[in-house]
This record gives sequence, C-alpha cells and structure tokens, in this order.
Amino acid sequence: MSRLILLNKPYLTLCQFSDKDGRPTLADHVDIPEVYPAGRLDHDSEGLLLLTDDGVVQARIADPRWKMPKTYWAQVEGKITAEALAKLAAGVELNDGLTLPAEARELQTPDLWERNPPIRYRANIPTSWVELVLREGRNRQVRRMTAAVGFPTLRLVRVAIGPWTTEGLAPGEWRSIDISRHDIPRG
Repeated sequence: MSRLILLNKPYLTLCQFSDKDGRPTLADHVDIPEVYPAGRLDHDSEGLLLLTDDGVVQARIADPRWKMPKTYWAQVEGKITAEALAKLAAGVELNDGLTLPAEARELQTPDLWERNPPIRYRANIPTSWVELVLREGRNRQVRRMTAAVGFPTLRLVRVAIGPWTTEGLAPGEWRSIDISRHDIPRG
C-alpha cells in the first residue's frame, strides 16, 4: 500500500518543503517524512494538493497521459458570459498552443473559507465564479485561459483531483489515506 496525503494548500504556500527566503512551504503544514507532491499548485492558488510516498503513484497522478481530471473554481473579474464559457469548453489558444477542451460552467458563489488576504474588491466591477475541469496541466493554465477570454482570475481554488477533494479540510489541514497503485483512476 502507498500513502496518499490530501492537503488543502493555503494561499501563498510554496509546493516545496524548504525555501531559502523563509516563505511558507509544505513543511509548515505536513510533518510526515518522505512524502512528495504529485504535481504542483502555484503559490498564489489554493486548494487540493496530493502528496505521496510512492514514486509510481506520484507519476500517475501528475502525468497528463493519465488524463486525471482536475477541478478548479475560479473567481473572475466581470460577469462571465455564455460565449466565454463556450470558448473555455472548446479550448483556448494560448501562447503555447490550443488547450484541450475543458468542462466549463458558471457557479453560484461557493461556500469557501476566507482567503487571507482577501481579493481586492471594487464596487463598480462585479465578479463571477467559474468551474473548470481540465485534463492537462500547463503552467498557470486556468489563469491564462480565463484571461484569454476576457475574464482575469482573481482567486483560484483547486477543489478536486480525480476522486479526491478538499471536502472537510480547512486551509493547512490534511488527511492521509492508504491506496494501492491499482486504485488510481484514469481520466
């Protein structure tokens, strides 16, 4: 059996265990030796990060060939349109090529934890929430996709990777489960 850690990574935490500049890292939240992130989440994004003690499990979760779906909730600037959602779903042309099609839908404001510091608030500019399910993992992909369709991301939370979610985990909290390498689903 392999160990899988489900961590709700707080905002501005680096996806590494040390930092020469003293910034918050995974070591501030996970005190288990010999576990490593299966993929990454930018320091200015929040939510689910998986860690494991098994290199095969790590590779299968992170490798885009397994097409494990990753679900993100993005708070965007402006009132999202049906046209923008259709573009996100079809794939968006970025500077590194066309993204794969994604599942995209508008969300009602989700019941999430407060972010510290909170996003900027401007009374004359509304915000919307979008759910995106991706099966690839380009650098800063969600942020680049929403900006490309005219709705910059203000807050980004990954809520699920495959069957694993942040449900019941406050920022900085984690839970451990034992899994078999054969339990890792394909997307």
